[in-house]
Amino acid sequence: MRVVARRGGVAPSAGLSREQKLELYYWMRLTRTLEERLVGLLGEGKVVGELFRSLGQEAAAVGSCFALERHDVMSPAARDLGAMLVKGATPTEVLRQYLGRADAPSRGRERNLRFADLDRGFVGQLSPPGDMVPVMAGVTLSFRLRGENRVGLVVVGDGATSTGAFHEGINFAAVNKCPLVVVVENNGYAHSTPTSSQTLARQLVDKAVGYGVPGEQADGNDVLAVYDAVRRAVDHARAGEGVTLVELLTYRRAGHAEHDDQSYVPHGEVDTWAAENDPLDRFARVLGGRDKVPATELEAIDQRVRSEVQQAAALAEASPLPDASDALSGVFADPPVVTPLWFRSPDVASSGPDGTEEWGTYDTGHV
Repeated sequence: MRVVARRGGVAPSAGLSREQKLELYYWMRLTRTLEERLVGLLGEGKVVGELFRSLGQEAAAVGSCFALERHDVMSPAARDLGAMLVKGATPTEVLRQYLGRADAPSRGRERNLRFADLDRGFVGQLSPPGDMVPVMAGVTLSFRLRGENRVGLVVVGDGATSTGAFHEGINFAAVNKCPLVVVVENNGYAHSTPTSSQTLARQLVDKAVGYGVPGEQADGNDVLAVYDAVRRAVDHARAGEGVTLVELLTYRRAGHAEHDDQSYVPHGEVDTWAAENDPLDRFARVLGGRDKVPATELEAIDQRVRSEVQQAAALAEASPLPDASDALSGVFADPPVVTPLWFRSPDVASSGPDGTEEWGTYDTGHV
């Protein structure tokens, strides 16, 4: 039995309307323009923490999430801003999150894309690579047990496929026929480690064989190819057939984070990918050629995006910084008070059980 399949047939993207294709272009352009604005804010010292860009990977994020229905749930990786936007995150709240503002989704407690909204169907990621695979295995197991017609999608990088959490999570999901799609964005580097230095697998999609699930590999810089591959996997899961592993071949044209100078990357590699495989340029050529979309229509979308990002940045920068008194709200109980342990209570006698040891008494009512 051949488990790893390259499924053929009619591409799902053949059914996308002209408006839907322009929407794909809009989401990719919004992703890039919003991140360019964040780079500027980082340079001004306004971004709290690090900035993880998806430059060169916009098609992978947008195309994957576009294949989901609104009631489905996805968990992004650090470079999946595009997927978050497709799922309903707004540029204003993303900017507030990065700027650590009081009205950000995490109210200044966390940064970048680590926030969730179950109503909109996205679960904020954890930092350790691969850890969201078992989390999403549990989420999608709940869908199956409840008889809900919902699918989960979890995105990881190539480095995550070498972790125990990835193995345990996908194996559990496979055995339990969870309606889960596991997308691996293979951009060639796990932080600074090239893929060839972390696995001897010729291609990561081959790992699907070990879990007894189908796998598919696609060009991660072609948004329609991404959509096609992930849509087939989503349909497979929704039909009750379980897990699919999808490997998207892409490239990270920025460092692991903005502080990373990519000194480990061979000379000229980034420029080659930028010239030949930029996902926005490639899709613009498809739209202008096969779909006869005039350049003026794409420029109008670009201008709309620039205006939206400018307005969002103005709102985010005008937002207040968090008040220190709010630090414990939502972290501990509300109000953040706990009953003191019996041996720390002021009501306990000042000597120990044998009457020889003095016990300190102090108020720990506020954590």
